[in-house]
Amino acid sequence: MPARDRQLVTLGVLAALGGCEPELEVHVNAALNVGLTATEVAEALLHTAVYAGMPRSINATLVAKKVFGERGLLPI
Repeated sequence: MPARDRQLVTLGVLAALGGCEPELEVHVNAALNVGLTATEVAEALLHTAVYAGMPRSINATLVAKKVFGERGLLPI
């Protein structure tokens, strides 16, 4: 599986698990490093709301927003 796809899967799993904010921060950075855009990361995390619930999706999105801000990628 290409690194890009692996990171998408990892983001979805960590977001769905909840309580994995430090790991999410690492993997949001990794996802951006392997070529995912900030928009793709945000959309993947928002998509988890349907399957894992809004609170987990929002928490994951807030982690991504922090990383995007640190990288100068806001607004998306």
